[in-house]
Amino acid sequence: MNNIQFISKTVATAAINIQKTVQLLSEDCTIPFISRYRKDVTGNLDEVVIEQIAKLQKEYETIVKRKETILKTIDEQGQLSVELKAKIDHSFDLQDIEDLYLPYKKKKRTKADVARENGLEPLAKIIVSQGNDDVDFLATQYVNEAIINEDAALQGAREIVAEWINENIYVRQQLRRLYQRKAVVTTKVVKSKKDDEAAQKFTQYFEWAEPLSKAPAHRLMAMLRAEKEGYIKLKIETDIDEAYDIIDEIIIKKQNNTTPHLQLAIEDSYKRLLQPAISNETLQDAKTKADANSIQVFANNLGQLLLAPPLGEKRILAIDPGFRSGCKIVCLDEKGDLLYNETIYPHAPQKEEAMAMKKIRSMVNSYKIDAISIGNGTASRETEFFIKKIAFDKPVQVFIVSEAGASVYSASKIAREEFPDYDVTVRGSVSIGRRLSDPLAELVKIDPKAIGVGQYQHDVDQSKLKDELDTTVVRCVNSVGVNINTASKHLLSYVSGIGEKLAENIVKYRSENGPFEDRKQLKKVPRLGEKAYQQGAAFIRISNAKNPLDNSAVHPEAYSIVEKMAKDLKLKVTELIANKEKTALIKPENYITTEIGLLTLKDIIKELEKPGLDPRKSAKVFEFDPNVKTIKDLKTGMILPGIVNNITNFGCFVDIGVKESGLVHISQLKAGFVSDVNEVVKLHQHVEVKVTEVDEDRKRIQLTMII
Repeated sequence: MNNIQFISKTVATAAINIQKTVQLLSEDCTIPFISRYRKDVTGNLDEVVIEQIAKLQKEYETIVKRKETILKTIDEQGQLSVELKAKIDHSFDLQDIEDLYLPYKKKKRTKADVARENGLEPLAKIIVSQGNDDVDFLATQYVNEAIINEDAALQGAREIVAEWINENIYVRQQLRRLYQRKAVVTTKVVKSKKDDEAAQKFTQYFEWAEPLSKAPAHRLMAMLRAEKEGYIKLKIETDIDEAYDIIDEIIIKKQNNTTPHLQLAIEDSYKRLLQPAISNETLQDAKTKADANSIQVFANNLGQLLLAPPLGEKRILAIDPGFRSGCKIVCLDEKGDLLYNETIYPHAPQKEEAMAMKKIRSMVNSYKIDAISIGNGTASRETEFFIKKIAFDKPVQVFIVSEAGASVYSASKIAREEFPDYDVTVRGSVSIGRRLSDPLAELVKIDPKAIGVGQYQHDVDQSKLKDELDTTVVRCVNSVGVNINTASKHLLSYVSGIGEKLAENIVKYRSENGPFEDRKQLKKVPRLGEKAYQQGAAFIRISNAKNPLDNSAVHPEAYSIVEKMAKDLKLKVTELIANKEKTALIKPENYITTEIGLLTLKDIIKELEKPGLDPRKSAKVFEFDPNVKTIKDLKTGMILPGIVNNITNFGCFVDIGVKESGLVHISQLKAGFVSDVNEVVKLHQHVEVKVTEVDEDRKRIQLTMII
């Protein structure tokens, strides 16, 4: 099986599309570039499918490499038969390959090894051959200094047989199927820890049992965390008699004198070797699937957060609210640069409200502030009420912004590089302001795990999590495009084909030579060669560029085609751009070349209609219920406005203006039960909810959605 056949088993598209995509990936083309500018080559495959092909290609390469290692190891042992080599060569299932390798794998000295050293392998072969031999009598021939009697000889022989059964690939395959279908996950509390305060969130799992195949990802992850923290013991079990029956059917071919010994070997093999191995495999497989599920939830949430509506280039006054320590204020210009910082104390214990109001009014006027961004942490609602009491000379929009991760950013190397002369409080306030004007540009500076929009993100495979989150960030950044003259090096590093080092070089070149005037200037950046230019140029934007196409998603390789389109219509390129009436006259089939096909041409025409259009919506002001400030203000039956601030497999969390977010269980999202929360709500969506239950002691709020 070659790589294209391997990928084709999973990806439902023509083999030629997969082949062309793999070829592009091997030429160091990025996924955003391939999906956007090589549609005619790949058959219009989108980013998700191309990402899947890339992952499967890596998986194929991993399998091939593992097979090479295994074949070499077995060959060095002098045990690589033609039949075994053929089996390994033809298999592309890692589990089956590992099963074939198991008898030749280096392992600790086993009971079977000891029995072989004591000369008991011939007796084991007699038992396995299932002839009608009197093995009890034959065992007497194997008594020696190490084997004290015939019972010891038979025991040793059975231990060898038990190992052979354990290494039987068909036995392992059938037991795996049994566990996949019928395994039950059971938990029991560790009695010495059941009264620990931290254990109380896991009380549901103190005595629990359910079919593993039915356990949703979030529940399995909760059980695994409870076990990891030492509060429960977890087991994966299935019916032992059914397991014995499966092995009996494979191993026992006839009933005779050897049968009782075979049955004893089967029981020993299952209890001592197979059951621990297969149950562990089954749990790991379930954990891998739960990881993938949790990682996908996190990636979906992160994608929605990164593509949250930006306010745009406005002057912003940002507030990191607080009580005793005061409210940290910063004023930012349209590009997010810091103009001024101050601390005010409008709340208890200082209660300098009048002075604080005066200062805010002065800053709004002096720095021509368009909007105010308030972090949603401690004292957020109180600060919002305080700001709304101020009579400004002009309309000023007030936004509540999630400050998740702002403290992580403020103490990071990135923040220190940006603001070496300011402390963490000022940096945190700047982040709160910038994430209102452009969430994507600001949030790429923060480790996604610190943003708080996942579930069990610290329990999943960290390498896979990082890969998926990096992929999500790259997808979001390139779907929007980046203003090369204002973007930080951290944002630029996610642009297709650029990366960390080239991003640094771009920023350095910009600071030494002034703003970029056209895309061609990118080629003057040190170490930015033709390949990086090809992959990245179309994803950067230059406003007021010499060539208006430089502020669009049209790739430079297609500029000549656009020029021909304009010429054919007797227009200048500037007259064609944003002229829907004229672009409607273009017949894309007239401009097909060997490099650029119909699909790409249709994209070009769409882009000409609305060049550089930001796919994100505009930010909207949201207001919480002014009568609800803390959990004590909540009453069952209340209908309140809220913002979805986290989505999980079991429902979504909604910020209703108190410190604790309320949970809308998946069953409460709409009239019928839904399987995917994202079908109904999105992160940062403005919603109406009804309070169904309030538990002040446990700080839990149950809600139902009104849609």
